[in-house]
Amino acid sequence: MPVSRRAILLSSLPLALPFRGVMAADAGAGPPAVIQKFYDALLAVMKEAKHLSFDQRYQRLTPAISQTFNLALMCRLAVGPGWVQFQPAQQQRVAEAFSRYTVSTWANRFDDYNGERFAVDPNPTTSANGVTVQSSLVKSNGDKVVLNYLMRQGGDGSWQVIDVYLSGTISELATRRSEFGGVLQESGADGLVKLLDQRSAALRTG
Repeated sequence: MPVSRRAILLSSLPLALPFRGVMAADAGAGPPAVIQKFYDALLAVMKEAKHLSFDQRYQRLTPAISQTFNLALMCRLAVGPGWVQFQPAQQQRVAEAFSRYTVSTWANRFDDYNGERFAVDPNPTTSANGVTVQSSLVKSNGDKVVLNYLMRQGGDGSWQVIDVYLSGTISELATRRSEFGGVLQESGADGLVKLLDQRSAALRTG
């Protein structure tokens, strides 16, 4: 599978609240460990991908993605200010469609294994928006695709991803917000749900 399909097309968005979190005392529960655990799950699926259907990859990856990513917050930030104008039922439908699309994207892109591995920098950096974990997908020939994760700590002490950056600069949230803007303006929440479901279906058959 071409590496470009694995390069997550994820500039930074201003976040609603300043980051004031502190690194967890237990290093094993820190941001780098969260990303490493996610990569372990992802790599396991990649290694079995030839024997797994899309639906099986989707089912295998859903728990890991739901645990690693704060999909609800990512959806709200990707929608932008218009989120507060949605009715609660609309917010739920959009969030569910966004989650399906996110999992479908990972299940589609990581559908093979050719000796790749993931490298996670154990030393995250802290900024006003959160903690950034640097990582890379290392191909069998040594080439690397850089993937950085912006993370925040929840009230329960767990760390979750709220944005992903390709090559350290291309924000997934910024990309999504740009894509969603026109659809929201023309057809609102229902139009966005339709778009996300259409994209999920295309990834399933692509």
